[in-house]
Amino acid sequence: MAENDLATYRRKRDLARSGEPAGGEPGERPRFVVQKHDASSLHYDFRLEVDGVLKSWAVPKGPSPDPREKRLATPTEDHPLDYAEFEGAIPEGYGAGTVVVWDTGTYRNDTESDGEPVAMADGLSAGHVKVWLEGEKLRGAFALTRTEFRGREQWLLVKVADEGADRRRNPVSTQPESVLTGRTNDELR
Repeated sequence: MAENDLATYRRKRDLARSGEPAGGEPGERPRFVVQKHDASSLHYDFRLEVDGVLKSWAVPKGPSPDPREKRLATPTEDHPLDYAEFEGAIPEGYGAGTVVVWDTGTYRNDTESDGEPVAMADGLSAGHVKVWLEGEKLRGAFALTRTEFRGREQWLLVKVADEGADRRRNPVSTQPESVLTGRTNDELR
């Protein structure tokens, strides 16, 4: 695990008090997780396993299966791999609120440049990745693209038009529960 990648995460938290994970081991295939985080404002944390950590973005409106919807994704600090299964109430302090695993599964890196595969870390550094998600609520290709807004780094999360696209479906509003436990954020309060 890349200890330096988790330094910010650990510095912001009292892990003994919050009960949040501190480590984890990579799986056979890279994982993704989307956690519904009801904190000072409700948002969805989109996380991709890359080089021993979960690269993370806060998505205020949550991911959409509609390719017409561009979702703002604000980068946050890397999280440990075990965070992919974390659910619970986080006490006052950084990230206070409730967290459920809204969706999870594995992903495939489909990032290319000039027809050649690009490693995830290299794609993220260059500002664009394309991943194929195999989740319970989200399936198919999604693209993350870096942009700048008012001098700050932002990303856009967009569903690629493929067989997983659905302009009518809105799982953020129709499927609020955890895919691991069936609980909602309200039930964790």
